[in-house]
Amino acid sequence: MITLKSLLYRVGIEAVVGSTQATINEIQFDSRLVTKGDLFVALTGLELDGHSFIAQAINKGAIAVVCETMPEHSVENISYVVVENSHKALALMADNFYQNPSKHLNLIGITGTNGKTSVASMLYDVMSNLKYKCGLISTVAIQYGDVFHEATHTTPDAISIQKHLSEMLAKGITHCFMEVSSHGIAQHRVSGLHFSGGVFTNLTHDHLDYHGSFKNYRDIKKVFFDLLPPKAFALSNTDDKNGMYMMQNTKAKKIHYALKRAADYQAKILEQQFSGMLLKINNQELWTALVGNFNAYNLLAVFATTEQLGVDPLEVLKQLSKLKSLVGRFQIFQTKEETTIIIDYAHTPDALENVLKTINAIRTRNEMLLTIVGCGGNRDKKKRPIMGKISTSYSDKSIFTSDNPRNESPELIIEEMLAGVPLEDQRKVLKITNRQEAIATAKHLCRPKDIILIAGKGHETYQEIEGVKHPFDDFKIAQDIFLNLN
Repeated sequence: MITLKSLLYRVGIEAVVGSTQATINEIQFDSRLVTKGDLFVALTGLELDGHSFIAQAINKGAIAVVCETMPEHSVENISYVVVENSHKALALMADNFYQNPSKHLNLIGITGTNGKTSVASMLYDVMSNLKYKCGLISTVAIQYGDVFHEATHTTPDAISIQKHLSEMLAKGITHCFMEVSSHGIAQHRVSGLHFSGGVFTNLTHDHLDYHGSFKNYRDIKKVFFDLLPPKAFALSNTDDKNGMYMMQNTKAKKIHYALKRAADYQAKILEQQFSGMLLKINNQELWTALVGNFNAYNLLAVFATTEQLGVDPLEVLKQLSKLKSLVGRFQIFQTKEETTIIIDYAHTPDALENVLKTINAIRTRNEMLLTIVGCGGNRDKKKRPIMGKISTSYSDKSIFTSDNPRNESPELIIEEMLAGVPLEDQRKVLKITNRQEAIATAKHLCRPKDIILIAGKGHETYQEIEGVKHPFDDFKIAQDIFLNLN
């Protein structure tokens, strides 16, 4: 139990009506969850406005309301606090409610377009294997100790973050690795958190449906580094043209990693095949089961981060050599005919290009490379023709299919992808809306030793069609089809 006054520490207040001495039971931003003695925070959203639910929250027992606009009619004995930004206020109040848990943890935030999940998960695995007590907040899962939750957002809401961090402390967790999305930054879900370090992976075309422009998307990412404290470190991929930009105004210790230029941490791919690659990291050779430039960057980011956390570099290298591919991240199996099937989460133009370049760097060119790919509905439409062009440019044949069409027509999405394909490459494209049929068709088209890339969904185990999630696991379905498991 905590007073409203204590919760409001650091919150920018514009007006107060009523007492701030009220004792608060819980903080809620969903009026349906309000019970007696709670504080209700009215959040403005793209579809719903929490201000419309203030009366409902009070009827359910809320004794205080935080809002951006005062309701026309106030209720007696209810405290109202008007703030400039209710999202930011919620984050700061949640931090106060749970007694600032991030100050007592080594909290590392990983942001960028691609690689966030891989880097965060690798850090969690490496540090855990070295007997550090670790937590993970990622796109895939939230886990620490014996706790495991499947994630619903890349960056959870502010209350959930603080609650999990508080529970981590109670379980003796010392290090937490957290994906930080552009949405999470823009919506102030990470405001109030005390980060010990931040990692920038890369920045490519994504989420422009939300941010409006690439500049806005880039600048939101930069805010994360701008707010890092002086005692933190900021690790940036300077092979990315936005890498130095991210560091411009940070007060944190600046550290750089790269494959293509001089940096504090450098790596070079010495040898590569589908079973793994030989890397040189800061003059130490390392064999890893992971492949591709993108994984070289991920491994280097992990190596650099762990050293900044004071971990023995040689011990880290030993652990890096033991890492396996994450589910849905360049996940491979082979048939008895030596056909190679690769499942990858690549759902942005850059990620798809990276995966296809990796495959082309390893293959002999005596085999066919067939790519199965789609684009998500209710998301950035500008990337659809780009994805179509990339698929056909780097593949011998492409099957355009459904991804998560959500509330859009999958056939229309496919046509928008096809619009980006040069006329001379359109002969290489098959259009098969049903994703399972697309995978089955690939089997009929391929010969021994051919390569099939199934891109876009990766670790996802569902398809979202007209608002309904249907079970669909690319890896399992591909195994059933190609290995005749049914």
